[in-house]
Amino acid sequence: MQPSKRKNLARNSGAAASLDKLDRELLALLQANARESVTTLGKKLDVARTTVLARMARLEKGGVITGYSVRLDQTALERSLQAYVGLSVQPKAGRDVLKRLAKMPEIKLVCSVSGEFDYVVWLRSESPHVLDGLLDEIGDIEGVTKTHTSVVLAERISRG
Repeated sequence: MQPSKRKNLARNSGAAASLDKLDRELLALLQANARESVTTLGKKLDVARTTVLARMARLEKGGVITGYSVRLDQTALERSLQAYVGLSVQPKAGRDVLKRLAKMPEIKLVCSVSGEFDYVVWLRSESPHVLDGLLDEIGDIEGVTKTHTSVVLAERISRG
């Protein structure tokens, strides 16, 4: 691991360990609705809006909050397919494989994992035909030795 990544990892894990009750409550509210106004958050937490702003800034600077996103309703996405793809890669090919995967807009998340695969990729495709082509493209990446795909049939529990 690169020294700068080790430093960020250490900094972030320390920040997460130092969260107090107010931080955790603020994070829970932001996870439920990241677009909630600072004034409303302050009222819900019974603190001044300046306190909310300061906490958010500290959590962002400390790497606890790494961004804000939109959660989409599954019914809005019914015409798309989601799939998880396990990838095995040749030793020392991981960096190049990740660079290629990063260029594919259908890929929403890539995690390095323990077990049978080196990475698990979560992707979204507009149709089975497009998914098939995308899987071929992933399988053709130099360094990828094995893939295993599971298509999502339905979400049962989702906590965003």
